[in-house]
Amino acid sequence: MHPRRCATPCASYPRASPQPRCCARRCSCWGPAVREEFLDPGVNNEIEESDEIGLRPRRLSDFVGQRELKEHLTIVIEAARRRHQPIDHLLLAGPPGLGKTTMAGIVAAEMGVHLHITSGPTLERAGDLAAILTKLGEGDVLFIDEIHRLSRAVEEILYPAMEDFQLDIVVGKGPAASSIRLPLPPFTLVGATTRTGMITGPLRDRFGLVARLDFYQEDELESIVRRAAGILDVTIDEQGAWEIARRSRGTPRIANRLLRRVRDYAEVRGDGTINEATARTGLAVFGVDQRGLDKVDRAILTAICVQFRGGPVGLSTVAISVGEQTETVEDVYEPFLIQQGLLARTPRGRIAMPSAWQHLGLDAPSPSGDTPNLFGSADA
Repeated sequence: MHPRRCATPCASYPRASPQPRCCARRCSCWGPAVREEFLDPGVNNEIEESDEIGLRPRRLSDFVGQRELKEHLTIVIEAARRRHQPIDHLLLAGPPGLGKTTMAGIVAAEMGVHLHITSGPTLERAGDLAAILTKLGEGDVLFIDEIHRLSRAVEEILYPAMEDFQLDIVVGKGPAASSIRLPLPPFTLVGATTRTGMITGPLRDRFGLVARLDFYQEDELESIVRRAAGILDVTIDEQGAWEIARRSRGTPRIANRLLRRVRDYAEVRGDGTINEATARTGLAVFGVDQRGLDKVDRAILTAICVQFRGGPVGLSTVAISVGEQTETVEDVYEPFLIQQGLLARTPRGRIAMPSAWQHLGLDAPSPSGDTPNLFGSADA
């Protein structure tokens, strides 16, 4: 039987070595659906777990980008240190891969406490969350990814835990049921979501700080690529780093992923050094074009332009056409396509913008005079 914490303190953050085998999974010392580790490779579907652990910044001073959020957290963390209290609960919103999990780890590291990681879909019952809450130490950080996917029963357990650091447990059933309130040590909940609108008002209002992470600028991504290259011991020049950065869709996770793929290409087909030409050729081999679009991006645009004559077309129809889930198209692919001016959302559906036709090398159809006017004629 495991003790409360494993013999190897995988909760100690930051750590340089990989997680022990027991805690890289849902080890029983933490109850169901929780891993006390810095990185969950399943979050970003990456194979190079050891690389990812080393690439993530561990302090606010190492974190590139998100200047406003960094400034806010610097103030909040320093104030909490002076009061010897945990920081307020923090809700981080934004597209995948922008650093929400990393920021939770940084908060834990800056406060010198343990980080506990779980996700909304894995907390199926109220007892799952209760088991995690009772294992928290004073000041610990509990990170819940995809917090918008918590069930109503689990969410209601969080309300007194967040506000009063109390856990309400119902014992028995029917008329004989009674409620027991257990005290919890003060802790910080960090929630991450890609869909802020799906979080209920009562839960959102209990977060003391709500922040949105934005897509990164190309110069910020270049700094991230150069830092990662140094950690991976990869020789890269400024032009090579810039070529990778500008194709990274404004997302650090993608920048690191592309760097590793170009590194592989440079080692196999070149001399191991990444310059502009190597980066451009390597990215082309792996299907990333000059605007950072991959095979699925181009399939979405092609479906709208060719199959549906530029739209408008519904989201579910687009998803079926490219063989992806509706949520994946909406959360992962559409934000970048819209940001790049290639796609637009309208009340009638998705439409391809002129730049999408140009990017695919297609001729945009001429405006048709037969298109009905939904709002009536000017004489009406």
